[in-house]
Amino acid sequence: MLKPSLPLFFSFARSAPFAEDAGAAFKTARIEIGYTDVGPDITLRRMVARNANPKGTVLFLHGFPETLLVWKDITTELAKDYEVHAIDWPGYGLSSRPAPTKFSYSPRDYANVLAAYIKAERIDRSNLTIYATDIGSLPALLAAIEEPDIAKKIVVGDFAPFNRPEYMYESLQNLKSEPAASKTRKYMNETSAEILENVYRRGLPPEKQFDLPRDVFNDMTRGWEQGGITSADAFYHYYSHFTRDQDHLETHLGELKTPVKVVWGENDLYIKKAMGEEFARRAGTTLNVLPGIGHYPHLQTPQDTVAEIRAAT
Repeated sequence: MLKPSLPLFFSFARSAPFAEDAGAAFKTARIEIGYTDVGPDITLRRMVARNANPKGTVLFLHGFPETLLVWKDITTELAKDYEVHAIDWPGYGLSSRPAPTKFSYSPRDYANVLAAYIKAERIDRSNLTIYATDIGSLPALLAAIEEPDIAKKIVVGDFAPFNRPEYMYESLQNLKSEPAASKTRKYMNETSAEILENVYRRGLPPEKQFDLPRDVFNDMTRGWEQGGITSADAFYHYYSHFTRDQDHLETHLGELKTPVKVVWGENDLYIKKAMGEEFARRAGTTLNVLPGIGHYPHLQTPQDTVAEIRAAT
């Protein structure tokens, strides 16, 4: 992967969902997009918005098939009060894509990447909120089991913490074992354009469906394949270790001491909210079910994600 010699800087304008509640106090955030090395084979693209006197730090972890740009409007809004970080996971966006013989793309390896990023960026863990969705959630929880002080609070949602295939969309069930997993991987790579166009719309009635900002869509499209490895390939490798790491979380759930909150889209097609209900109950924490929302709350109603962060910090 080629890295630019200097970081890239953007001043993002406020998007429509925030036009009513920001008011005159809003100042356009200067957001830096650059790269951070977190291991011998891993360089992460990361987005950071600085604040001279932050109330705290927020780190966003995206899902499939996203990139860090899905957080740009939310970052712009939160940067008024917080230092905000977002990363591309290995296998997504413009982060590294090492061969699976060097990096497994498992939730456990992603947990290690998360911890390494926090260390590399010298983020103050005592005032850090991690907001993770989809494939980002299990790694955040695994990291917290290993290091309870990894963050002040973790918000997770719309993921499969335990091995409960019955709660999962059929194609996700298929990724958990062979030979169905390889067939699903092949199909996802053959239909990448359709996935990128519609994955966030599925399960929503017509009046709830929405379009991605063009720059976000373009970044996801550009980030689908780099160095001969696609995001579907990374997703496949993630799932090949998924059951093992789900079982580890369930077995060690009692060791999860970091405060956790669960947020779930009521109409999530991919992971039923019953999964969120079970996890919240067993983890002894609260569950916020978002009415009329699907698998991607931060894309459908980003203002709700901003409110969730403000309430959590």
